[in-house]
Amino acid sequence: MRRISIAVGSRATIDFDELRQEARLADEAGVDSVWLGESWGADLFTLMAVVAEATERVRIGSAIVNVFSRTPAALAQHFATLDLLSEGRILIGLGTSGPQVIEDFHGLPYRRALRRLREYVEIMDLLIAGEPLNYEGELFQLQRGFTFRGLVPPRKHIPIVIGAMSPASVRQTARIADGLLPGRTPRSQWAEEVRAFLAMAAEAGRDPASMEVRAPGGAHVTSDPDAAYEAMRRNTAFYMARMGDLHFQNFARNGMEEEEEALAVRRAWDAGGSAAGYAALPLECVQEMGYAGPVEGCIEWLEAERDAGYTILPVAVDERDPKKRRAIYAQLVG
Repeated sequence: MRRISIAVGSRATIDFDELRQEARLADEAGVDSVWLGESWGADLFTLMAVVAEATERVRIGSAIVNVFSRTPAALAQHFATLDLLSEGRILIGLGTSGPQVIEDFHGLPYRRALRRLREYVEIMDLLIAGEPLNYEGELFQLQRGFTFRGLVPPRKHIPIVIGAMSPASVRQTARIADGLLPGRTPRSQWAEEVRAFLAMAAEAGRDPASMEVRAPGGAHVTSDPDAAYEAMRRNTAFYMARMGDLHFQNFARNGMEEEEEALAVRRAWDAGGSAAGYAALPLECVQEMGYAGPVEGCIEWLEAERDAGYTILPVAVDERDPKKRRAIYAQLVG
């Protein structure tokens, strides 16, 4: 059985009936997890609650919640309440986001992001475990010993996975979290990415077998792979050229070829706009980071991800007929 996951975006217009239907289809077909994002669109926690109410088995993850726009106690409240509502099916996905969103959308200074992330994890763990909130950090000093009032989550620990790309962030994630949501990684680097992360976890005294690592690309079931690859190309080029240095540096770290491609995309976008940026990214680079095509090819891609050590395998399915869509999910699960 393959532990596949699906994502529901936050930037499109929200249709709650469609969201419920998609979540139920995934639940019935044996999909392992449904992930919801948040940037400058819909509120993530409302969407997670809708999915929790519509499903019985599937895990529900946040990919990701930033650690600036809400306090650590507020995030602990949100996730503990959702874990109660879903009867223990929540995965907490955290990250630092970047200065574009934090400063220009939320109006907050983007400072000491890694330290902030660590303190959020530690404070949230205390509250969810029911421990008195006495915490002495570099950023937060909390000495009143608060515990949740009238909120008893079903688990003393809700798994936390972290979106991390820089070496320092990945190493910290191995020490403090339960799993990794990596940046985009070409297929040639998959096995080494997982091996290195699990080795860091072992060095930190963690059990590598308990760690989650979500595959960085994805398999897209479609009858029009050309259109799907073009959409991947545009999205990847946007992250290379317009999502700040963190994403750009992640591509550069994947090797000299990727660094040259990322530089070419950024320069082309700067000189000629988005169309020039898209055109500067070779299709071969895109195909190293994701697959689009028939179910059989997607299954081969998912098997390769699992063989590399990834535990959560993202998929997308174009088919809109609910019965056919459910059947495709079931095939991908195996």
